[in-house]
Amino acid sequence: MAALVSHLYAQHDRAALLEGRQATREPRWIKWSILTVALGFFGVFLLLPLAVVFVGALAKGGQVYLDSLRDPDTLSAIWLTLIAAAIAVPLNLVFGIAAAWAIARFEFHGKQLLLTLIDLPFSVSPVVAGLSFVLLFGSHGWFGAWLAAHDIKIIFAVPGIVLATVFVTVSFVARELIPLMQAQGREEEEAAVVLGARGWQVFWHVTLPNIRWALLYGVMISNARAMGEFGAVSVVSGHIRGQTDTLPLQVEVLYNDYNFAAAFSVASLLALLALLTLALKSWVEWRSGRALQAQEPV
Repeated sequence: MAALVSHLYAQHDRAALLEGRQATREPRWIKWSILTVALGFFGVFLLLPLAVVFVGALAKGGQVYLDSLRDPDTLSAIWLTLIAAAIAVPLNLVFGIAAAWAIARFEFHGKQLLLTLIDLPFSVSPVVAGLSFVLLFGSHGWFGAWLAAHDIKIIFAVPGIVLATVFVTVSFVARELIPLMQAQGREEEEAAVVLGARGWQVFWHVTLPNIRWALLYGVMISNARAMGEFGAVSVVSGHIRGQTDTLPLQVEVLYNDYNFAAAFSVASLLALLALLTLALKSWVEWRSGRALQAQEPV
């Protein structure tokens, strides 16, 4: 009797599962239509412009391409872009970890304000951000007279470019870490403290291993944005050739000079950096997924 009841329940479950699958199964033409629209949008608005950049860069041959990248102004733009990213990304890393730890682990007055400030660069136009630095540190800005008296130059110089880059990229690391650290809770860290671990030991041996993939992902996105930022950097740079032009600004300069081959060559370098970031992002997501599977109980 018990076997018969179990058999009937099993048949009922299979029937319910089959009915649910049939209820959610769409006609084949709907599936292919949605897939075609998605792939078509991806191809027209993403792949096609990217392909055009590389075609334009190599249109006059490989020698012209290499000569364009070896131009002194372009080399200066590459070097300045790397300097700005090399300063901004570590600053974002430190701020992101500190902000995420404070928000996820502590309750304090002004917590919501801190979250709002972290989201501020996402809502403020980069051009407005650059203009605010000009109003603060420009020759006619709030601190302009004091800076001039002490022979300190921020606007139309490397410090201004770094400040603008930090502003537009400061949120990425924190925004990757905050939801993860909130979801993980603090039980493991509290257990480490009970066992006698100190603050830095807890961070290095408990917190950091749990957030390492999200941290790496945030750093990569921050670096990609730092190298590709145009609006804020354009306002504070002054467009001084060979001195304050980053790679995106160099593309604009070359294009406005009707030097299309060189403009596409420099643009292709930015595109290669973006593709490299995408490949690293995919690898990080794959490793993160493998790590989560390894942690799941069998």
